[in-house]
Amino acid sequence: MQQHDCSPLDDFIEYPPEEMLQRSRQFLADIKRRHSIRKFSDREVEKEIIENCIKAAGRAPSGANHQPWHFVAIHSSDVKKQIREQAELHERGFYDGRAGDEWLDALKPLGTDADKPYLETAPWLIAIFSQKKGGLDVEDRNTNYYVHESVGIATGFLITALHNAGLATLTHTPKPMSFLNKVCNRGDNDRAYMLLIAGYPADDATIPAHAQTKKNIDDIATFL
Repeated sequence: MQQHDCSPLDDFIEYPPEEMLQRSRQFLADIKRRHSIRKFSDREVEKEIIENCIKAAGRAPSGANHQPWHFVAIHSSDVKKQIREQAELHERGFYDGRAGDEWLDALKPLGTDADKPYLETAPWLIAIFSQKKGGLDVEDRNTNYYVHESVGIATGFLITALHNAGLATLTHTPKPMSFLNKVCNRGDNDRAYMLLIAGYPADDATIPAHAQTKKNIDDIATFL
């Protein structure tokens, strides 16, 4: 490797093989309980919980460590109402034919439609933005690298952190999402990547049968 400023890796924890196997099994069992739901309770969730989960997302690896993401955590009822109105406006066009028959047919088993009441019901919405330019300092305007990959990894961290904290989530990607820039006061350097809904499930929350079918290990992995 080239010469660079660095420090020893002193916080890695090595577990005995038996414990490693147990931990991997336990995590698998835990992550199997993570489901996308579309009925949320309006029960409050403490702000610090959301903050800690976003901090965890911020630990994700990224191209050149530029961390090309910004998270807007939305608790305001007024802002959530604006987002719902804009999202449903775009979604109506999507479900009225803009998506195309193949896409709409793929969504039918999930029961989705243009009505998104959870955007107002859930205590928190987290708008995730990718950034074209940036760096370690907020004033930096260097080129960011592997932006889509980096933000995708950070989003995965965030979803897992929220699940680990005991919250339910839903990923939402209204098309187009550019209205989020205006509602969240983000500039031209930011591009809306995803809207994440977080909170407690409603008492009558359900999981689509279609979403419970997952590919087996032979279909998603090859060991050479």
